This record gives sequence, structure tokens and C-alpha cells, in this order.
Amino acid sequence: MTRPGGARRGTAASVPNETEPSAPATEDARATQRIVFNRAHATGDEFENIREAISGGHLSGNGPFSERCTRWLAEQTGCAAALLTSSGTSALEMAVLLAGIGPGDEVLMPSFTFVSGANAVALRGAVPVFVDVSPDTLNLDPELLAAAITPRTRAVLPTHYAGVGAEMQTIGAVAAQHGLIVIEDAAQGILSTYRGRPLGTIGSLGALSFHETKNVTCGEGGALLVNDPELIERAEVAHEKGTDRSRFFRGQVDRYTWVDLGSSFLASDLSAAFLWSQLQRAHAITERRLAIWATYHQRFAALEEAGALRRPVVPGHCRHNAHMYYLLTPGAPQRAAALAGLARRGVMAVFHYVPLHSSPAGRRFGRCAGELPVTDDASARLLRLPLWVDMTDAEVQRVADAVVEVLG
Repeated sequence: MTRPGGARRGTAASVPNETEPSAPATEDARATQRIVFNRAHATGDEFENIREAISGGHLSGNGPFSERCTRWLAEQTGCAAALLTSSGTSALEMAVLLAGIGPGDEVLMPSFTFVSGANAVALRGAVPVFVDVSPDTLNLDPELLAAAITPRTRAVLPTHYAGVGAEMQTIGAVAAQHGLIVIEDAAQGILSTYRGRPLGTIGSLGALSFHETKNVTCGEGGALLVNDPELIERAEVAHEKGTDRSRFFRGQVDRYTWVDLGSSFLASDLSAAFLWSQLQRAHAITERRLAIWATYHQRFAALEEAGALRRPVVPGHCRHNAHMYYLLTPGAPQRAAALAGLARRGVMAVFHYVPLHSSPAGRRFGRCAGELPVTDDASARLLRLPLWVDMTDAEVQRVADAVVEVLG
């Protein structure tokens, strides 16, 4: 496996004194050489791009680097328009606003997801309605959608968990039958596809994230992909704080003013300058992550056959981006023991979402569409392994060896 060029390695491992014999590696010694769960990748061009942005004098949103990034996103995905935002959360808030979601409306979504989509819905006075996930991909179960629809339902907000596409064909068909808008939470899905279509471009609107934990990052950032051309003009207005400023700069009006609802959703051009260096290497970053993912997947096949764990499932019609590698242990006690055992071996593995439907805010602002047994079960058993671009092959093997030791 090779790593994308131009990056500093960033390993927590210390270098032994080569003039002295190395002591046998004990669990305590290995724990001092900790492999962190995530470390953000830097391509090496970020500083130069930021210097260029500063020299150019455009630091606010929609500057030259923002234009480069949005053009790249549009070309890579085929969306009708791409708008950089300050976060994936901002992109989801924009999407819900553009969808016309308001007080009393309901939006169907998984409970096994990050809080941003539910927040975006609740902030509009609407109700997030939590639907269970499929046991294979942990994405929204499309077979449960029809029964969850009520006269108040206005939209479906599926999450593409781990960069693996939700079953958008069925979700889209159910949504079309009932006149619902589809908003994709593709925060984890850059360069992933479902049946050949980039994630985030299948619904009317899609949200990407460039948070520090994502494959491609600018620390905090995101993008709204607009796939319905009829929403582009309103999206530009919402993006520019509710003004027709974009039309003004195109010479379509002689001054700009407040014309609709919006907010400060824009990413600064400094963030875009950092992001541009990452987007230019996005394919190489993805290839390296896929190589690490494949190494893990191969090493744990025997453990899955023995019933010690379950590996992630990627349907054949999905191309994923190796956003994460997770395991499902047989039960919650085994996960707790595995996390502790990995920590003793210097490997930082972590669990994932506490289901939104069981959270204090989820109970206050949302409701469940029936029981959610798969969500509850997965949340109790899932653990995620370190996976970041600058991991060395030796570090990847060390993580795999540790998993085999604690779960084998």
C-alpha cells in the first residue's frame, strides 16, 4: 500500500535507539505507542493556498478558491449547482429550509445517525420521525418507510452510513409515490456512488461534510449539492443570508436586498483554500483509504466465519470511499472487552452513535415510527477502528493484529 505524496506521516510511535537492543514489546510498552483513531491529512499545499487567498484580498465567502471548489464538485458529481457551506450541518439546515419544511411537518430519517439532520428539522419547528435501519448496511430501511408516512410527512432524509449508499432506488420510489422531497445526508459520502450515481446527487438536495474527521477536510466545512434546477435561485438567496446578492454580482439587478429567508451559510475563502488542496488529491486519498479498508476486511474474514464479529457490508451496486471501518461484536459485553483490550495494546478504537430516539433531545423533539430494534442493537455492538490516510502499513497491521488478539 502506498500513501498520497506530500504529507507528513504523523505517527504516535516512538523510534527506538538503534544502538541498543529493543526490549520485547509488552502490552504496557505498546500502549505508549498509541495509534490514534483519526488524524487529519495535510497534502502540503494548504499553506501556499492560504497565502494566495490572503494576498488576493478576498477572505470572505464565494471567492476565487470557493469557485474552484464548487466547480470541482459540480464536475465530479454532475449536480446542477454546488454551494460551499461552513459545515455539513449548515448544508443540511439550508436543505431543510429550501424544502419548505415548517412547523408541524414530519421528516423521516434514521435514528442511527449524527444529530445534524434532526437539528435542521427541529429548528424549522418540524418533527424528526425516526425509522429503523437495515441490519446489513445500517442505512435507513426502505421497507419501513411506507408505514411511517402520515399526512404530515413532507420529506425523507436518509444518511449514507460509512460512505455506503442507502437504498435510494426504493426510497426514491416511495417518496415519489407520496409526493415527498428527498434530502441526502451524504456527509460521509464524497466520491462514493450508488448504482453509478454519486451520493448526494440522487435526491433533490444533498449535503457533504469536510469536517476534520472526513476523508477530505478543511477542518470545518461542507457543501450543498442542488440537484433540482428549480431550487438553484432560492439556494443562492438562502446562501447569501436571504439576499439577491448573487444576482447583483451577475449584473441582473442594480442593487441587492433582503428577498427571502437565509442565513450565514457561506464558508470563508480561507477554508476553501485549504479545501482546494485536498480536493485536488481526493482520488489518491480515497485509494489509500480503500487499501487500508481492504487490509482490515481480509484479515477479519476468518473471525467472521468463526462468529467472533461481523464485518461491514457493501452491496455490489455501491462503490464506497472507505470512510470508516467498523466491526459488530456479538454483544455489548464483548464490545466493552474489545475496546479495553485494544486500548491496552495502544489502539484507539471507538463506538459510534447513541441512537437519537433514546437521547433527551430526540425524545423531546422527535418520535419513533414503531420499534427500532436494529438501531438499538447496532449501537450497542459497533466499534470503529483507526483509519486515516497517513497510517503506515505497519500501523495498519498492528491494529489488525490487536483485533485478532482480543476477538479471536
